[in-house]
Amino acid sequence: MDFEPGSRDVFAPQAPTALSRRELLAFDLTDGGAGYWIRVHRRAMACRFEVTLSGEDGRHVPAAREALDEVDRIEDSLTVFRETSDLVRVNRAAGSAPVPVDDGLFSLLRLCRELHERTQGAFDVTSTPLSRCWGFLRREGRLPTPEEIAAALEAVGMDGVELDEGPRTVRFRRPGMELNLGSVGKGYALRRVGSLLRERGVGHALLSAGGSSVLAIGGRRGGWVVDLRSRRVQRDRLARLRLYDTALATSGAGEQFIEVAGTRYGHVLDPRTGSPAADVLSASVVTADAAVADALSTAFLVGGADLARRYCAAHPGTLALITPDDGSERPRVFGECPGATLEGA
Repeated sequence: MDFEPGSRDVFAPQAPTALSRRELLAFDLTDGGAGYWIRVHRRAMACRFEVTLSGEDGRHVPAAREALDEVDRIEDSLTVFRETSDLVRVNRAAGSAPVPVDDGLFSLLRLCRELHERTQGAFDVTSTPLSRCWGFLRREGRLPTPEEIAAALEAVGMDGVELDEGPRTVRFRRPGMELNLGSVGKGYALRRVGSLLRERGVGHALLSAGGSSVLAIGGRRGGWVVDLRSRRVQRDRLARLRLYDTALATSGAGEQFIEVAGTRYGHVLDPRTGSPAADVLSASVVTADAAVADALSTAFLVGGADLARRYCAAHPGTLALITPDDGSERPRVFGECPGATLEGA
């Protein structure tokens, strides 16, 4: 996630229509029964954050605009591209001494540690040294030597991040460690926006961040309709979901890669091995928490169907759709989530 300065929000009434989102998600608003839709949106975290309201809920536009202010505050705190951010401050100093952080960042890092453990290391916010080793941070991909990968792995792993609950401090136990919250930040922002809207009395809204994450608040007439798509699968859609008070995140095999001697190496790296993830075209997760859904979609893209099956069996309330890179073009479905109805896969 490339956090950049955002623009102010835009208020845009919209006739009912399908809204595509970079081939990963499409929102079908044609059967909602509203005369028109209202979209309040803002550029943040290098994507478009949007609150969609039914025309009958137009009184909530001020609340939507206020909630989007929270995205700016979160970006200011979590970006690694601004020297003044809280996360940059941690990365700069936590290798030498404990760094105090606010409750929001501390709780997010605690969640990241929990998800790292639950996914057997497939989700890891300390993998920046690997991305640098492969040259993907600056889009200058290269094939590193096994020795270079091994050296980078020495600085990777949430077991090297010490979180002290009492004083709310963060410290790195190994040299060269860095945190990057790109695999969870959008979902975390949607979680915060959703909480603010509910506090303001909003009962029905669809929140989205780019083409990969959504949070449904309420959902009249059967719920908000979201189609799952893939950048590389040719079918019109992989599946259709109806969402009510739940979150969806999807991760796909990206377009950034290098090719060496006829072998393609993608930029999504397995933090356990240091090598690019393989065998999965897309991973989508539905669960109550938008931050958890965001993180798990990345973990399952790395860990594949086996990890998704084990996780969903151990953690009720999680639905996963994994599209393997085997030519089948059909996702494998694991678990279930209250508030989510899968109409076709």
